[in-house]
This record gives sequence, C-alpha cells and structure tokens, in this order.
Amino acid sequence: MSQRIFGAVLLLACAGLGIVAWGYHAPFSYEPVGPRAYPMLLLTLMGLGAIYLLVKPARPSEPSDEPPLDKHVIRKVASCVVIFTLYAALFEPLGFIPASVLFGVAMARLYEGTWKTSVISGVLLAIGLYLLFDKALDVPLPLGILSSLCLLYTSDAADE
Repeated sequence: MSQRIFGAVLLLACAGLGIVAWGYHAPFSYEPVGPRAYPMLLLTLMGLGAIYLLVKPARPSEPSDEPPLDKHVIRKVASCVVIFTLYAALFEPLGFIPASVLFGVAMARLYEGTWKTSVISGVLLAIGLYLLFDKALDVPLPLGILSSLCLLYTSDAADE
C-alpha cells in the first residue's frame, strides 16, 4: 500500500515538475538538445516508474523486502539529502569533477564502502561522467577550481 501512495505522489510531482520544465527556455543555446531535454527525460522515466508502482499486481503472500523505518534508515535518508544539497551547492564553485568526486565518495561511505573503493569509484565516476557529458554529448560542465589547470595546459600547448 505504501508503494502505491509513493507512486501516486511521485507521479503528481513529476507532472508538476514537467509542466514547469516544459516552459523553460534559455536565452541562449549552450547544448545541442536544449536545456529542457535532460529534465524532461528524467521526469518521463520517473513517471513511468511511478505508473509501474501504481499498477503492478499486489502480492500479499510476498514478504516485505523494505527495511523497517527505524532511526538507522531515517539517518541514512537525512544524510542523503544533506549530501545532495552539498553537491548542488559545491557544483559551480568547485566544478563538476571535484564536486562529483566528493559526492561519490560520500555516498559510497554512507553505504558502507571502504575508503579505498569509495575514493577509486568516486574518481572514476566523476571523470567518466565528465568525459561522457562534456566530450561525447557536448554538454559543457563547470570546471571550477580545475579551470586554472586547463588554462595552464592550453597555454603550454600553444607555446609549443
């Protein structure tokens, strides 16, 4: 029952956010598909997931695989919200790669990853996503504190 309530609330939220995103027009185009394609794609996928939660057949004999809503789960959910908020706040000033590394490491540690695997996966995820979005999909991402390194690299390449 709680999954159906969550699905209904999520579907309403997706519809409301879709209406807001549909009307978004940037004064300039900085990416080939435009600024509203990404949120619309995510909202569509989330909406389809919400519809699935609403219409999937109920199985009363199936044991619940959801963890109980205790202090441990609430602490993890609150920590996720804080980590996402910090990621959003640090995205512009630090840049995509450093903010994403910090986000990846924090999330991996939150879900009991070791420091070694958390750092390795955070770095690989951040660099991989940067290459995917900036180079393959031609979506410019902020470099933040790494912009000075790129300026040094391009000025050294120009000197040669």
